Amino acid sequence: QVQLQESGPGLVKPSQTLSLTCTVSGGSITTDYYFWSWIRQPPGKAMEWLGAIDSSGSIYYGSSFKPRTAISRNTSKNQFTLQLTSVTPEDTAVYYCAAEDRLDVTTRGDYWGQGTQVTVSS
Repeated sequence: QVQLQESGPGLVKPSQTLSLTCTVSGGSITTDYYFWSWIRQPPGKAMEWLGAIDSSGSIYYGSSFKPRTAISRNTSKNQFTLQLTSVTPEDTAVYYCAAEDRLDVTTRGDYWGQGTQVTVSS
C-alpha cells in the first residue's frame, strides 16, 4: 500500500521560498501510474490543488499557482518536491502530498500524507 510523508520547515519568512519533500513508500513514483500531487488547506478555507508530477515526469500546475510553483522529483530516493517562491502570510496552510488518479483533486483520498503545517511569518 502506498504511503506518503511530507517533510520540511514549519516556519518560513515572507518573500522566501517554501520547500517541501514527499517521501513515498510502498510504491514507485516512476512505475505506479498516479499523479503525485500537492494540495494545501489554508486555515478556515477550502483545499487548494497546487500541482502534480506523473510517473513519466510530466508536470502539471494549478493555474493560480503556476507562476510561483515548481514541482520536481528525485527518483533515486522515491521522493517528489514542492517549491513555492515569494511566500506571504496567505501561504500559511497545511500542505499535503498525495497519490491520485486524476488532476485537480481537492477531496482527501486513500493515498494522502498526514499533512504538514507551514506558517509564513517574520
